[in-house]
Amino acid sequence: MSTSVAQQTEGDQFLDGIGETSLAARYMLSGDSRDSTRNERHATLHGEAKFVDDAHFGKVLVLSGKADNFLQLPSDALDGMDSLSVTGWLLLDSDGAWQRFFDFGRGPAASFFCTPLGGSVDDGYRARLTTQGWAAEQGPTAQRLALNQWVHLAVVLDAEAKTLAIYADGRRVAMANDVDLSLDSVIGEQDGGERRFFIGKSQYDADPLLNARVHDLRIYSVPLNDEQVSKIARRGGAHGATARSEKVEPNGGGASATAPQAFAKAIASVPPVAATTTVGTLPRLPRWVRVDYVDGSTEPPVRVIWPAPRDNAEALTAGSYEVTGEIPGSEMAARATITVVEERATDVPQRTIEAFALSEVTLDADANGVATPFVKNRDKFLQGLAKTNPDNFLYMFRNAFGETQPDAAEPLGVWDSQTTRLRGHATGHYLTAIAQAYASTGYDRGLQNQFKEKLDYLVNSLYELSQKSGRPAADGGVHVADPVEVPPGAGKAGFDSDLTVEGIRTDYWNWGEGFISAYPPDQFIMLEHGATYGGRNDQIWAPYYTLHKILAGLLDCYELGGREKALETAHGMGKWVHRRLQRVPVETRIAMWNRYIAGEYGGMN
Repeated sequence: MSTSVAQQTEGDQFLDGIGETSLAARYMLSGDSRDSTRNERHATLHGEAKFVDDAHFGKVLVLSGKADNFLQLPSDALDGMDSLSVTGWLLLDSDGAWQRFFDFGRGPAASFFCTPLGGSVDDGYRARLTTQGWAAEQGPTAQRLALNQWVHLAVVLDAEAKTLAIYADGRRVAMANDVDLSLDSVIGEQDGGERRFFIGKSQYDADPLLNARVHDLRIYSVPLNDEQVSKIARRGGAHGATARSEKVEPNGGGASATAPQAFAKAIASVPPVAATTTVGTLPRLPRWVRVDYVDGSTEPPVRVIWPAPRDNAEALTAGSYEVTGEIPGSEMAARATITVVEERATDVPQRTIEAFALSEVTLDADANGVATPFVKNRDKFLQGLAKTNPDNFLYMFRNAFGETQPDAAEPLGVWDSQTTRLRGHATGHYLTAIAQAYASTGYDRGLQNQFKEKLDYLVNSLYELSQKSGRPAADGGVHVADPVEVPPGAGKAGFDSDLTVEGIRTDYWNWGEGFISAYPPDQFIMLEHGATYGGRNDQIWAPYYTLHKILAGLLDCYELGGREKALETAHGMGKWVHRRLQRVPVETRIAMWNRYIAGEYGGMN
């Protein structure tokens, strides 16, 4: 039997303190073999798909050690990597020598593998790299791992440092230096069938298959350090897609009042905050403040959610007042004293410089007529941009509207994959890039014409889609023009964020006039109704954050490219948003924007 599961992605922006962009693949193996990252590199399970209940991890995969029972990763799973880290939990059920935790390669002569059970006790747990068979293997060795108990394994290849290290239960047990092989030298270029990326199976057919329970297999595209490996092992109980990171970087995003933060228990005191403002103007209070921890440190800063006043009544007269803010995950509070002063008369500033158009900026060769690094990098970027296919960036928009895709169109993947709720995000950036490229390539009319064609094609395509929203698919057909009256999709009890091929709604005639996005309106409406961030179909992922990227790109197409239809498209969506939000109570809007990730609004104002 062979199973490969594909479904919508979940995941955190940070997992165990490590950014999700470094996590190339994650297989929880708690009922299927899907990759729970947004890369969607789903594995194939060969042989019996057996998952059993486990007291520590809930449900785990059992590999029987027989009947061709192993896991295989897709041939592009390690694309673009030179260094990497592989981690996972194993409970070994037999002591057969040379069982593989993993074995990535092109056959016995070229492979990167890890075995927890080598030929002897002292030479048992090992990781190896080779391009010339077993006699030329490089890598560390440690004692065999114990049977019948969960052990966390980690293998870290650092190509730059030329090291290969192995870990057991978060502790580095051996490391080889002067490893002069990289991952790319072992697995070679992606060419389809030649690559074999096994979990629980060796490149040598004579070696036994893995007889063990397996849980939470991860592949990172970076070499993890000792502390990171230790943290992953320590947090082994906090498994599953809902596990939160210990740290969320201060990026200005929203946070909920109930979101857990691991540092909250260690806070000793919160120093007072002071702010000054002028009469009639509400103060700007810091989103992140330093606190005193019980160990004497003041790092990291903590997120504070300050109350959102209904009006500026407290700042209408000179004086002072206090406000109290919540620290998510802590019973402690932050207090700020606001001093309101009379505004002093100031001279009206006079303009001393003028803005200039992007088309007026040129890069010249040096005094010897040689292209500078700036010119070389500009040309490299623009030549690559000129080769892109706009249909790939329009793919998810057409998918949302039920349109047929052009023959050469391919989805971008990752954050613009079928089920990812940030669809359209990359397209906004692409619109800006094309507009800027068009405006700045007057020195090369041929290249500029290429960008002109892409610009016109993108803008016209998005304009045509936006003109379909809220209008009947056929003359006299049913439609809902008012954004406020958008109904749930046909056959659905309410709004949801299901973007699967089978579940996505494409009834654009019911979406209200002016709507444009790479997914249906549901996420916007669900945010108004209290939806939180997550991977379930009743959860969402920052619809206004994505919308800002799209609107910013459209406005750049107008301001830099002079495309009136880009402005009309942005104006139509702006009216759609205004029509919906003007009827949402102030308290609800405040709650929306404060909701962790779900309400992140980017540059929307």
